[in-house]
Amino acid sequence: MSVLHALKQRTRHLGISVLVLVVFVAGFTLGNNQAVSYAQSDTSAPPGAEELFQPFWQVYNLILSDSLKEVEPKDLMEGAINGMMDTLGDQFSGYMSPDIYALMNADLSGEVEGIGALVRTNEETNEVSIASVLEGSPAEAAGVMSGDVFVAVDGEDVSGWTQTELVGKVRGRAGTDVTITFRRGEDLIDITITRARISIPNVESRMLEGNVGYVKLRDFTPDARTELDAALQLLDVNNLNGLVFDLRGNPGGLLTSAIDIASAFIKNGVILTEDFGHGNERPYEANGSYIGVSVPLVVLVDENSASASELVAGALQDRGRATLVGQVTFGKGTVQTWRELVNGGGVRLTIARWLTPNGNWIHEQGVTPDFIVEWTPEDHAANPDADPQLDAAVQFLQTGVVAPQ
Repeated sequence: MSVLHALKQRTRHLGISVLVLVVFVAGFTLGNNQAVSYAQSDTSAPPGAEELFQPFWQVYNLILSDSLKEVEPKDLMEGAINGMMDTLGDQFSGYMSPDIYALMNADLSGEVEGIGALVRTNEETNEVSIASVLEGSPAEAAGVMSGDVFVAVDGEDVSGWTQTELVGKVRGRAGTDVTITFRRGEDLIDITITRARISIPNVESRMLEGNVGYVKLRDFTPDARTELDAALQLLDVNNLNGLVFDLRGNPGGLLTSAIDIASAFIKNGVILTEDFGHGNERPYEANGSYIGVSVPLVVLVDENSASASELVAGALQDRGRATLVGQVTFGKGTVQTWRELVNGGGVRLTIARWLTPNGNWIHEQGVTPDFIVEWTPEDHAANPDADPQLDAAVQFLQTGVVAPQ
């Protein structure tokens, strides 16, 4: 699932990187099986760099020879790489150690090991908290709730940890335990969770009242379009009175998958444009896999719909193909490439921003639904059977309006 750019094969990722939403049961929802390549020259200093990096080697050698504190050369190397990535000031670019890189490339088959939770980072406090808990997961069984803030994992303070570091600590083999200290309101609570192997379908579909179909997509995986087509066929979509396409909580995935999904509903024309800067732009059009869905379409989004979800929602909205209902989306309008390093680690690097068909850059702004319907985690916790956003979508398909909240 890769694309060519600058004569090098590299997979573009639209997932949320390490700032928001990591699926503990699935690793990192950015895709896997990347066609990764690196030329031998990538490991050599470019012209002029030898003199530039002389101070670096001076410090490196000084630490190894004279530092009171012993340090492993590998740690110095990784610290230097982290320093370079931090210089970019980009929350979506960063270094991944070999262990973390392997974790981030976990199989997206939907059958994985972990606790089953989505997390997010508060940009103001840098605290990581639970965004949502997967139904039927070990986290749900143990009593983990949306809004719980991570304080410690197995007794180790996680203050200042990135989500990547948390993932590496919380995930583990099925049958093993992890004890997490959460802050819930003003209280600190310890919850021991037994990790499990969990099968999570990526696409869910069912019939709603009024002959309305419902399809939920959890991630933009390599197989997402095939699964979507099967669900629409099962629903006999063009004999419905309308279709609800639920992208709430979908953190993104592969660019190619996003184009595939948008192309199911858009026959031709631009879906997005990649902007590499300096006037270098690349438009992506519908790929010809349109399946002729003719019924009215409502797309559900929320603040955890990000990246590829925003791309598809923005394209369907701009092209007049769908009505959006829910909350303003997360606001990630950049594209990352992942490159494997010779040590088995990897880096993710922002290489472009993407624009909707109308040329809008949604970064840090999000996609605004046509109808705003608020539904907070607290609302859900108070009444887990209610879904006012879905109710509003069905109401719109039946009446053409959404009653004000």
